Amino acid sequence: MASPQAAAIDKLFDGFVAALTANPAMGIEELRDMLEKCGDLAADPGGVDYLEADANGTPCLWAVPAGATGDRVLLSLHGGGCVTGSRFSHRKMFAHIAKAVGCRALIVDYGRAPEHQHPSQVNECVKVYEWLLAQGIKPAHIATVGDSAGGNLCTTVVLGMRTRGLALPAAVMPLSPWYDMEGTGASFETNAKVDRLVSKDMSVGMSQLYIGATSPRDPLVNPLFADFKGYPPTYIQVGGYEALLDDSLRVAERAKAAGVEVRCEVFPEMQHVFQFMAGRAPEADDAIAKLAAWVRPKLGLA
Repeated sequence: MASPQAAAIDKLFDGFVAALTANPAMGIEELRDMLEKCGDLAADPGGVDYLEADANGTPCLWAVPAGATGDRVLLSLHGGGCVTGSRFSHRKMFAHIAKAVGCRALIVDYGRAPEHQHPSQVNECVKVYEWLLAQGIKPAHIATVGDSAGGNLCTTVVLGMRTRGLALPAAVMPLSPWYDMEGTGASFETNAKVDRLVSKDMSVGMSQLYIGATSPRDPLVNPLFADFKGYPPTYIQVGGYEALLDDSLRVAERAKAAGVEVRCEVFPEMQHVFQFMAGRAPEADDAIAKLAAWVRPKLGLA
């Protein structure tokens, strides 16, 4: 049974849906401002400094926990359908993860759709990865992490690295990833009454803004069609109440079939990106502790 504290995300998402229902013509900037409130769910982790950075022309934010090792990095990609979200909306969640792991997180503020459409985001994040390598960070000391659309990007950016012949990072950690640009997952139906935010219409509408003229089956935008041979170890976390649940399950099976070390964990009764409640809900803290325990040895921190 979900904790009482976990109801905070229900209340926030219900408010979003009510606002969108009352104003179906809501403009993109108003939508972006509204969804920035996701960042309010997390408690401040404390003991973390935030430093602005420019990574090959992309604005980023370092989250630097006190005492963290400086030579391991979480390449952190925010969600929001590639339309909303920012380094600020996701600052506290990624800081909690970095603090648990004991390393720095680089939170990337990639260009958002519809002003920037696929493959802009993948290309930009690959350039940020190249910037990290130029700073002397070893590929084996980097893990990618992201939520929702950021979960897509933290997966597809690694595929983009591979197409460029780059050495791949040590691990990939998608949280509630949004993979299927066509919205074909059965969980859109089976979880329709329990997911408080995501619907098929919302998912497909966001995907149209993001992918533009790109095929919704392009492997660099939809990993259901990707070749995962040689892909790094991957740990997917997803809520049991999510409309996007089948996105995680299907990509996990595809990666496993290619020989990838994959862990896909479903957290019962949890909503989309429940890790936003870090420091406030025990389910979020448990999930982040599991991420840290899994990735530390991958980064050589065990």
